[in-house]
Amino acid sequence: MTLDAIDRKILAVLQRNARTPVSEIARAVDLSSAPVSRRIDRLERCGVITGYVAMVDDSRSGTIDAFTEVRLVGSIDIAEIEALVQTVPEVQQYFAISGDPDVIVRCRVDNVDHLQRVVNAIRRTGKVAGTKTLIVMSSWDRAAISACRPEERRRDREDGS
Repeated sequence: MTLDAIDRKILAVLQRNARTPVSEIARAVDLSSAPVSRRIDRLERCGVITGYVAMVDDSRSGTIDAFTEVRLVGSIDIAEIEALVQTVPEVQQYFAISGDPDVIVRCRVDNVDHLQRVVNAIRRTGKVAGTKTLIVMSSWDRAAISACRPEERRRDREDGS
């Protein structure tokens, strides 16, 4: 599927805020709502838009975010570890990378004991030579910041958030 400039503008608006009304997107791309709605439907059907998510502030939700570096046993195919981590519900993201380590996974857990159980489950597979886990102390996300509307940012500054 080839994307044109209007498709890219629609995607940019949805990436900033997936809850943007079609009428507002239509104004941003200088079309009426009907063709914008058809374009969004097409982008979904073709797999360009794979879903919509809520951005969660982990510090307010009571969860811990952590990254675990995974070094694989020499003969393991990357696809095997990818299939494995997909079965672990706490794993939020998976990155196969070049260099050392082989893989980085991002986990979201309830507490440090929960994190230890998740990391141990990955280690015990026989496919892992070693791990190193880093707990997120604070974070910043450009996508989350740009998704926040100006009036929300102003309110957050006034609240001291």
